[in-house]
Amino acid sequence: GLWLHLHPSAGRRLFSRSGWKLLWGVPRSRDSQGALHGPTAFSQPQASLHGSALDAMDAHLRPGPGSVFVDLYCGIGKGLARALKAGAACAGVELSGEAVECSHANAPGALVLRGACGLRLPQLDAFLAEHRGKRRLLAVNPPRSGIEPEVRQWIVGMAPERTAYLSCSAGTLARDLRDLEAGGLVVERLLPYDFFPLTHHVEVLAL
Repeated sequence: GLWLHLHPSAGRRLFSRSGWKLLWGVPRSRDSQGALHGPTAFSQPQASLHGSALDAMDAHLRPGPGSVFVDLYCGIGKGLARALKAGAACAGVELSGEAVECSHANAPGALVLRGACGLRLPQLDAFLAEHRGKRRLLAVNPPRSGIEPEVRQWIVGMAPERTAYLSCSAGTLARDLRDLEAGGLVVERLLPYDFFPLTHHVEVLAL
C-alpha cells in the first residue's frame, strides 16, 4: 500500500499512530518472511538479521508440545507464530492496536491481549493456570524504556524455565537483568545485533 501520513509530527516522529491515509493498494503488506504488517506496527528493518535472532531464541527456548510460551511486547506476532507451529500453547501482549490485529492473523490460535503488559498480568496468570504443569517459556522485546518494575516482579514470580530478552537499550537491559538475576534468573549468553546500521544503537539478545 501507498500511505500518506497527515499527522502534524510527520517527519519528526516515526511512529505516530494517527493521521494515516491509504492512497493506493491494501492496508496490510507481507514482509519477506510472510508476516502481515501495516504502516504503524513496528518491524525490524533487516528481516534476515531479525530472523537470525528469532532462530537463536527458538534454539534457547525450545518451544513444543508440553510447553507454554508467553511473549511480552509481542509486536506483529512473529515469535508467537513460531512457537505455535512448534506445538506450544501461546499468549502475547502488545500495546499497538494494528500490531494486535496483525498478530491475530500471523498467529491464529494464540491468545493476544491488547494493552500495557503491566495491565494484562491477571489475564496472563489465568492463562498460565489453564496450562499448569507445562514448561514455562518467556520472550520479551520491550521498547527502549525496558521492562516495567511490576512486570519484572511478575517475571520472577512466573519462574520461567527459559527466557529470551531482546533489548534495544543496553542501559535498561542492564537494569532489568540486575532485578531478574536477583530474583533467580541466570544469564547464559548475550548476543549483540546491529539492527540499525550507521547508528549508535545495538540490540542485544539475553538468553
